[in-house]
Amino acid sequence: MMTLSKEHLHRIIKTALDEDIKTGDITTLATIDNSKTGFGNFLVKQDGIIAGLNVVWEIFNLVDPELDFKTFKDDGEEVYKGDIVALVKGKALSILTVERTALNFLQRMSGIATLAKIYSDKAQHTKAKIIDTRKTVPGLRLLDKYAVTMGGCENHRIGLFDMFLIKDNHIEVAGSITEAVRRCKEFQQKNKSSFKIEVETTNLKQVDEALKCSVDVIMLDNFELSEMKKAVELVNGKCKLEASGGVNLDTVAAIAETGVDYISVGALTHSVNALDISLDISLEG
Repeated sequence: MMTLSKEHLHRIIKTALDEDIKTGDITTLATIDNSKTGFGNFLVKQDGIIAGLNVVWEIFNLVDPELDFKTFKDDGEEVYKGDIVALVKGKALSILTVERTALNFLQRMSGIATLAKIYSDKAQHTKAKIIDTRKTVPGLRLLDKYAVTMGGCENHRIGLFDMFLIKDNHIEVAGSITEAVRRCKEFQQKNKSSFKIEVETTNLKQVDEALKCSVDVIMLDNFELSEMKKAVELVNGKCKLEASGGVNLDTVAAIAETGVDYISVGALTHSVNALDISLDISLEG
């Protein structure tokens, strides 16, 4: 899995805080005495998988290092309606100012993890692994992909830089799958790299051509189940197979049962419903 440095995470958080706070939370500044202290419970309002508690801690720490943040669950754990997953204590003004930013991250990441768990469970009786795509919120990719793994699914390539993925337009411009693969392997040699090579295919003829090129992964793009099974037989374990297109919660189990190795699901990150979580704040004293 990818590594998210603290420096990178802080850049993401600071961008989000600047977007929301800018010169100050004028409502909180006007209504809350700076000396008031309080506490806030992060209350889960629907069952799911929690993810992003580490991000919330970094948010509070950046805004007010004197805030005390305690978690009762770990990222990746199942949570249920009514669970309190974390507690923050300290200056009420600080808690109120970052409440929405903290919840935005926690709710989205938990929503991704929850959906990933549902997809993962659908394929658990097979060898197929559910993987994500690059269909993420710009600037939040590493957080989105981290959340995917908290739900039991796996990451595909992180970006355009860490894997060759020859798609239909590359094939069209290069002239053929064979020529596109040749150029990728030539690039590998010149740059002394060892990134995997994957080829997108739309029919069995292309699968056969890609197989003869000795690639690492062949993507079966929008294949019917019957054609997918034929591709599995044709490849016969010589490389990995990824199913893509037309994947949803109703179709994923049948796709997994064809014998493919991976199933990519863009919906894991591009069509997420946030997990319902609130921050209930009370003043002390």
